[in-house]
Amino acid sequence: MNHLFQRWPRLGRDRRSVIFFVLLLFLMGASCSKRKPTGTAKETIKIISSLPMQGSALAQTQSMVNGIKMALEEVSYEIAGYKIVYESWDDATATAGKWDSAEEAKNANKAVRDPDIMIYIGTYNSGAAKISMPILNRANVLMISPANTYVGLTKPGQGESAEPAIYRPSGKINYFRIVPADDIQGIVGAEWAKKLGVKKVYILDDRELYGKGVADVFEKHSRKIGLEVLGHEGIDPKAPEYKALMTKIKALNPDLIYFGGTTQTNGGQIAKDMKNVGLEAKYLVPDGCYEQAFITAAGPENLNGLTYVTFGGIPPEKLTGKGAEFYRRYKDKYQTAPEAYAVYGYESAGVALESIRRAARKDRPAIIEACRQIKNFDGALGLWSFDENGDTSLTTMSGQIVRDGKFQFAEVLSINSAAPQ
Repeated sequence: MNHLFQRWPRLGRDRRSVIFFVLLLFLMGASCSKRKPTGTAKETIKIISSLPMQGSALAQTQSMVNGIKMALEEVSYEIAGYKIVYESWDDATATAGKWDSAEEAKNANKAVRDPDIMIYIGTYNSGAAKISMPILNRANVLMISPANTYVGLTKPGQGESAEPAIYRPSGKINYFRIVPADDIQGIVGAEWAKKLGVKKVYILDDRELYGKGVADVFEKHSRKIGLEVLGHEGIDPKAPEYKALMTKIKALNPDLIYFGGTTQTNGGQIAKDMKNVGLEAKYLVPDGCYEQAFITAAGPENLNGLTYVTFGGIPPEKLTGKGAEFYRRYKDKYQTAPEAYAVYGYESAGVALESIRRAARKDRPAIIEACRQIKNFDGALGLWSFDENGDTSLTTMSGQIVRDGKFQFAEVLSINSAAPQ
């Protein structure tokens, strides 16, 4: 720059200083104009869900995703100064037609590698949770389940011997669930059966974590309250039909068949084959069959008046307060009633947002700790808290009966109210 000053030898020192300063400002401005602006964009926090987005569970899981989006839309995808980005991931495959362990593991590992992902909403199936829980636990990613009910995921002494510690390799709890577990559902199912006049039951399960788990609880409590258990066996969930099995069970003359399983593990086919062999017993299934796909798979004519379903909480149309408002807005937005678990997706997203708000920083352990501290959460499901295991304090269940191709609310069930009067 010295050559510039040589061209004006008579300029005083002050004027040369001014020119130098102006040139310096010009050069600095040109340099800065090439940089990206800073301090204007909000930092991003990602929330993802991992649910089976293909197969017969799709109507249920899409309804859950809709519920998640509704909660995020209410805050315009912003909380505590952060921009929230949501992605719906699929843990199912077309080949399986349901969740797949390899896909769930892939999703969990993908979430761990993305430093923007703070919260993982999932899974739908308890067996899938068994895959992702330890992966996310090691990486301090908060996991919120809207649907898992298998007791061993959280409750010491109620599952297999190594559970739930095997899902917590860090020694800390990062998994929380919104829905009541099967230790409640299996009990109220057995008590409701007795209240319906059942004396003899035959129990089936799909040999999967959720199905066998709830069936085992049902069996244990059935024996405790005096129901006669004629048998308990696992089925092949991929079998085309069960006529031989139903014929064998018919000869024992049960009052009720209990199936621990889901629509995807052939709950509908069992109902068909009960009818095919003339088995007139009642049929009781857990919440894994509480979806319209179950009625479609079974055929409404095979379920009418004899099929009963237990479910954590109450059906969407029976919700009150904030839950009733959610139901109304969902119907207005999507022009259809929500499936049973939509409100649990909505509530899970609400918990996710509250955890970020309380932590007030983009830090995985801090967000987990904020979630752990949630007490008296005032949401669409009412007022509830998390306990020391990450379970909800909610215990209310409900009973449905299938009539005219639809689920109809029968009554509210709890461990006390389900007992015979």
